[in-house]
Amino acid sequence: MFSHKYSAAQKIRACEDYLSGKYNSYDACERNGIHYKKETRSDSALRQWVAKYKLRGASAFSDDHLTTKSYSSITKINAVEDYLSGKGSITDITAKYDISSTTVLRRWIKKYNANRELKDYNPKREVYMAEARRKTTIEERKEIVKYCIEHDRDYKGTASLYDVSYTQVYSWVRKYDTNGEDALIDKRGHHKTDDEVDELERLRRENLRLKRQLQERDMTVELLKKVRELEGM
Repeated sequence: MFSHKYSAAQKIRACEDYLSGKYNSYDACERNGIHYKKETRSDSALRQWVAKYKLRGASAFSDDHLTTKSYSSITKINAVEDYLSGKGSITDITAKYDISSTTVLRRWIKKYNANRELKDYNPKREVYMAEARRKTTIEERKEIVKYCIEHDRDYKGTASLYDVSYTQVYSWVRKYDTNGEDALIDKRGHHKTDDEVDELERLRRENLRLKRQLQERDMTVELLKKVRELEGM
């Protein structure tokens, strides 16, 4: 499973423990209830927190309760160009521009290098209701699900960052929660039609279709709630 979200207090204490020189990164994490595992990159996360703490102190984590941050196109371009010109490491630039994570900055760099426009973030309802579905690879879907879960299941922010729809992100996370990474594999176009299978398989497929319909209904209800929340802002 992907990593948990930690409170501002945990991050601050971990930074202070580490900077005191009394504790290494492993001990600083363990003392503050932060799971230290290579696969969850706990040490990398701590380095990001420490860099932010050095620049702004405890106030660096004052807005951690916000699930989505807004960044202007100018901020994105400046951050990317600073990194590409060697003005700092990924961690340094992430801290300098108060970016939520190195994953976000890496995504901007990837877009910039592909000559794709870095746009202002605009949290309109289209993020929720967009029907455009670009093709994604299994690795992209894994990355998107991981990012969403690590950022407190921020479906809207994840959809905006990765140029996919809210519904896609929500659906992939639900599939991952139910059946793990294998559920993210796109199996369309690789199976026989209903007329080409036996009765048992037809019943199994009908059962799956009914389950999908129920899931879609749940997603529709969730989308409507989000739109109402947005309209009430």
